[in-house]
Amino acid sequence: MRLPDFEAWAMFACVVEHRSFSGAAEAIGVSKATVSKAVTRLEEAMGTTLLHRTSRRLSLTESGKALAEHAARILAEAQAAEETARDAASSPTGLVRIAAPLSFGVRHVAPIIADLMCEHSGLEIDLRLSDARVDIVAEGFDIALRIADLPDSSLRARRLSPITTRIVAAPSYLARRGTPRHPAELAKHDCFGYAHAPSAQAWQFRGPGGEEAGVRPVGSLTVDNGDAALPALRAGLGIARLPDFIVDGDLARGALVAILEEWSAPPIALHLLTPPSALRPARVERTIEYLAARLKSVCGSP
Repeated sequence: MRLPDFEAWAMFACVVEHRSFSGAAEAIGVSKATVSKAVTRLEEAMGTTLLHRTSRRLSLTESGKALAEHAARILAEAQAAEETARDAASSPTGLVRIAAPLSFGVRHVAPIIADLMCEHSGLEIDLRLSDARVDIVAEGFDIALRIADLPDSSLRARRLSPITTRIVAAPSYLARRGTPRHPAELAKHDCFGYAHAPSAQAWQFRGPGGEEAGVRPVGSLTVDNGDAALPALRAGLGIARLPDFIVDGDLARGALVAILEEWSAPPIALHLLTPPSALRPARVERTIEYLAARLKSVCGSP
């Protein structure tokens, strides 16, 4: 029986994570030539090219994209097995890579990470904040926090907390343009867009008696982060749909007011996502449990 070349699979996963042979070699502690030869062995065994190599860039072929998730899973499960053997669960050490939305990450995730690192000094955290949706497996993340109504996926997902969104505007805007009483009236208003929403996505509502309505927002401002809309909102330039954790301060001060309160948006929630493998290194497992425990009630009770 011919055994799989586990070393080659692991090195290929590192190349995908670091986007270079030299970066993978440095992370592993071997020569660049060793990594290159391992990937070549894997390509020969698979009978296909996994990487396009040029002097300036490295990119995955279609076959490479298809096998990258398998490689990452092989590496993660091997690391988890070794950590279990070392009883690392009692004192987790090593790197954990986390992706989270920008505004939510700054407000809620970063303080929790600080507390986590105070409790477990052996942990190293690579926290990346962006509202753009990351490919957890291809980009080498251990954990991703995502605020959405999740579609079906091969990723493992844990729902942590509901997130309430509101339609908000400044009193000065409503005094000048009028206050919408029905979602359909939003079509006549300057509604700010969100760059990471699907281009054709409409704002959906359910109202009194179960009535449903939808409107496609049209306006003069599009942002890729909710906080970026606040100055224009406060200046009375339009209407936006934003989560409570971004607008609650402005609502409390009266700088913004919520409208169409009797109409509810489709439910969304904060989810914790991980790659599909059920076997995780102890450092990742401990970080998941810590984040889940602290974030369950940060935006309300599930």
